[in-house]
Amino acid sequence: MALDPRKHEMPTQAPEVRARNFSEVALGYPMEIALEEAKRCLNCKNRPCVAGCPVNVNIPDFITKIKEQDFEGAYQVINETSSLPAVCGRVCPQETQCESKCTMGVKFEPVGIGRLERFVADWHNEHSKEAPKAPASNGHRVAIVGSGPSGLTCAGDLAKKGYKVTVFEALHTAGGVLVYGIPEFRLPKSIVAKEVETLKALGVDVETNVVIGKTLTIDELFDMGFEAVFIGSGAGLPNFMNIPGESLKGVYSANEFLTRSNLMKAYRDNPVTPIQKGGRVAVVGGGNVAMDAARTALRLGAEHVYIVYRRSMDELPARKEEVEHAMEEGIDFWLLNNPVEILGYNNPENPRDPKNGFVTGMRCIRMELGEPDAKGRRRPIPVPGSEFTLDVDTVIMAIGTSPNPLIKNTTAGLEVNSHGGIIVTEDGLTSRAQVYAGGDAVTGAATVISAMGAGKVAAKAIDASLSAH
Repeated sequence: MALDPRKHEMPTQAPEVRARNFSEVALGYPMEIALEEAKRCLNCKNRPCVAGCPVNVNIPDFITKIKEQDFEGAYQVINETSSLPAVCGRVCPQETQCESKCTMGVKFEPVGIGRLERFVADWHNEHSKEAPKAPASNGHRVAIVGSGPSGLTCAGDLAKKGYKVTVFEALHTAGGVLVYGIPEFRLPKSIVAKEVETLKALGVDVETNVVIGKTLTIDELFDMGFEAVFIGSGAGLPNFMNIPGESLKGVYSANEFLTRSNLMKAYRDNPVTPIQKGGRVAVVGGGNVAMDAARTALRLGAEHVYIVYRRSMDELPARKEEVEHAMEEGIDFWLLNNPVEILGYNNPENPRDPKNGFVTGMRCIRMELGEPDAKGRRRPIPVPGSEFTLDVDTVIMAIGTSPNPLIKNTTAGLEVNSHGGIIVTEDGLTSRAQVYAGGDAVTGAATVISAMGAGKVAAKAIDASLSAH
C-alpha cells in the first residue's frame, strides 16, 4: 500500500473568524484522519523519533495502538512517560524534536506525531471517566516549587512512585506558564485544569498563593518535614531593551500583557485588571511569545498589529505553524527592523492633559545581517540614516525573560549563573543538598517539553536519593 507523502492537514477555524475570538484555532483530527495519519508511521526498529522527544514517549507504540483503534491503550503508552499529553500535543515544537527525526521525513513529510498525541489525549479526556488511583505511600515527602510544566512533571513522576508531593504555586491558579503565558486559542485552560486534576487524583497536593521566598523559604520547607525540594519556578522576570520611552503608558512586557489577558481575563467587559485594547500595536520580538502577544492583541480589537524583529524570516525563532497562523490572521511582519525609541505625547501647557505620557509612536532603524554570532545566527547591524517612525499607541516587549531572583536571594548557598539561572548537575541537583531545579529557572525561557524533560530527570534523581535511605 502506497503511503501518503504528506501529513494530513489539521482542521482549523477560518482566519477571518478566529482572529476575533479566543476559541481554539486548531480543531483536532477527527478519528478517520487520525487513523489515516497513523498508517504513515513505519514503526522503525531504531525509533529515532523517541530519541528526539525530551521525555522519551514511546511514539511508535502509541501510534500502533491508534492503528488498532485502541485509543485508550495509546493514551496509556503516552502516560507512561508524559504527565501532560494533551498539553504537549498542542504546544510542543514537534517539528524540531520528534518529527525532525522521523524516518518518513527523509523523503516526505514526517508523521504528524504531535497531532496524533493530541487526538489520543482528547479522546481519553472525552471518554475516560475513571480517575487514576493514588499508589500506596512510600513514606517520603517532596516539595515542588512552581506548578508549570517542569514542576507538574516532577510531581507526577514522583506521585506515581508513592511519594507524598506538595506543589506550591505563587499565583491563584495552578499551571504556571501554561495558564498565564499561553493564550486560550492555543491551549484552552480547561485542558490544563484537567491535567492538574489528574495529578491531584494521584495524591498530589497543590497549594496556591504561596510565594516561595516570601510566604515560605526553602529552608522552612525542610523544617516542615519535606526531604527534597524541586525548584521549577520558571523565568517570569521580563527583559527590556533599555531604550528611551519604555516607561510610557501603553508599553507592556509580553509577560504582563499575556498574564492580564490569559489569567486575569482582561478581554472581558469591565475586567478587574484592565488592559489597553484597540489601536495600533507593535510587538517587539520574533519568538513564540511574540506571536502569542500579537495574536492576542488582534483578538482584543487592535486595528493593526506589527511584529517588529531585527533579523529576517530565516532567523525567526517562533514555530512555523504559529508564524503561518499569524500571517493568515493579518498580522504585519516588519523584519530587519529594530526599535531605538518609544515616543510619547507631552503637553507642557496642560500637565493635566489625560493624554500625557501615552505612547504615540516608535522610532525604528532598519537592519542588515552581518557575520554569524556566537550562537551561529547572523548578527543584525543598523543601517545608518534609515530611521523611521512607526505609528502605534501600544508597544509590547517580547524579547525574553529571566529567572526571578527571589528564591536565589532568600536561599543561602544556592549558586546561579550570570543570567540568574540556577546552576545544576546533569541530574538536576543544585549546590544545596537535596535541592533540585529544572526548566526555565535553570535555562531561562525555553520550551514546555524541555522543561518537562528536566522535571523527569530531577524526579528520577530524587527517587534514587530518597529510596536509598
